[in-house]
Amino acid sequence: MKVKDVMNPDVVFCKPENTVREAAKILKENNISGAPVLEDGKLVGIVSEADLLELLVIPEKGNLWLPSPFEIIEVPIRELLSWEETKKMLSDVGSTKLEEMMTKSVHTISSEASVEEASELMVRHRINRLPVIENGYVVGIVTRGDIIEGLAKL
Repeated sequence: MKVKDVMNPDVVFCKPENTVREAAKILKENNISGAPVLEDGKLVGIVSEADLLELLVIPEKGNLWLPSPFEIIEVPIRELLSWEETKKMLSDVGSTKLEEMMTKSVHTISSEASVEEASELMVRHRINRLPVIENGYVVGIVTRGDIIEGLAKL
């Protein structure tokens, strides 16, 4: 069985200039967990729910800090500043452009490749979808679910 037998030719995609907010809306409205990022039909990246969720991770504060008696007065001020920085960071996330945060190194596959090859790529690289490329253009997308569905029809 070949990739072309199980792939979805109706590719839902995002554009590099889309914001995180717009991408999240596209994923939700289409009930998908990721999408290729295309510019003039050519693949320039990929974005997934995991990529979007990573933007919400608050950086670690580092090593344990034990204040001196003089620093105890500063602790509430430091914590307040940290909270303000966190609030600002979270409010800015939605307006981030995909070109700033998308995965640019994307694994792809040909429509003539076997589903075994696609499965092996997905497992080896721990990915859930592969854009299908022909002559430099995205002609489809194949997901783990597409492959399982195809195998079930055998």
